[in-house]
Amino acid sequence: MNPLPIVNLSTSTQPAAQTLCSTNKSHDPFAGPLVDSFGRVHTDLRISVTDRCNIRCFYCMPAENVQFRPRSEILTFEELTRFVRVAARLGVNKLRLTGGEPLVRRGLARFVEQVAQVPGIDDIALTTNAILLAEQAAELKAAGVRRLNISLDALNAATFERISRRTGFEKILDGIFAAQRVEFEKIKLNTVAIRGITEPEIIPLGKFALEHGFELRFIEFMPLDAEGNWDNDQVLRGAEIRELLEREFGPLEPLPVENPHQPATDYRFVRGSGVIGFINPVTQPFCSDCNRLRLTAEGQIRNCLFSIAEWDARQLLRGTGSDEDLARLIRDCVTNKKAGHGINSEEFLKPSRAMYQIGG
Repeated sequence: MNPLPIVNLSTSTQPAAQTLCSTNKSHDPFAGPLVDSFGRVHTDLRISVTDRCNIRCFYCMPAENVQFRPRSEILTFEELTRFVRVAARLGVNKLRLTGGEPLVRRGLARFVEQVAQVPGIDDIALTTNAILLAEQAAELKAAGVRRLNISLDALNAATFERISRRTGFEKILDGIFAAQRVEFEKIKLNTVAIRGITEPEIIPLGKFALEHGFELRFIEFMPLDAEGNWDNDQVLRGAEIRELLEREFGPLEPLPVENPHQPATDYRFVRGSGVIGFINPVTQPFCSDCNRLRLTAEGQIRNCLFSIAEWDARQLLRGTGSDEDLARLIRDCVTNKKAGHGINSEEFLKPSRAMYQIGG
């Protein structure tokens, strides 16, 4: 007998997930869209291929003595590809590869080639800190990565090292320009907005993006730091950043929304070209349009970045679970998704896992 789907809370002491509700094996788990109880259809899968990283940004992971998962617990590329095949049959058509830092995992381009061939998958993106990108950009583009999100929190090397607690700033710039040379369909630069740190970087980053033709997005600092030091007072609000940019560059006007599920609100400069986006999960949550689910590097499915529950796909992938069992598990996870993350509510519970353990 195939094992029933299991909610795994081994990494958390917080309340258990809701009771699973889709274990009726008489129902075809591949019938119909992957929809939650609020009518949100899920088509976007974020896959963390590793929890390891080559820098130590304080908003993501500890500075030292990081406890990574044993390599034997990390899903193989073959296991990940099987998961993607099942998810694609449920209607998932977009993948984003994350980490940790995905480029530290050997053979990543080979994995991209595998999932690019899965029927139904028509878009593959990658989030990276770009330190290793210069040497891998061409290979990843050829394998099937279409879009890049590159973390660039500062243009001042000292500020970068304050945030990342490591060196490597010049390699990031090398990686950015290497990606531009091989002509990915879209390259976005992501900056985490942190009060007391980011303000002096806003205008230089805006000029850099405009000069070189990149899209720049500012992301509000979220409570997913490993050391538990996040405070709402550290959130540099998107509205404040927009005001600073308009003082320097003139008015910003909103762009038409091409994808209702995109987390960013995008603007263009009235005088000149360039796109600036704001992702404001703290002050302007976009949960009502969320169509994402996540798979951690060791095979736990999450229906929200801030979820306190996980659904264990690895025990099915490595056991006797069928594709139908895996599809039911995915559906159970999505069905149990909450209306929103509730960061600003009294009921909010910070996940026990930091960003590097979940997948950015």
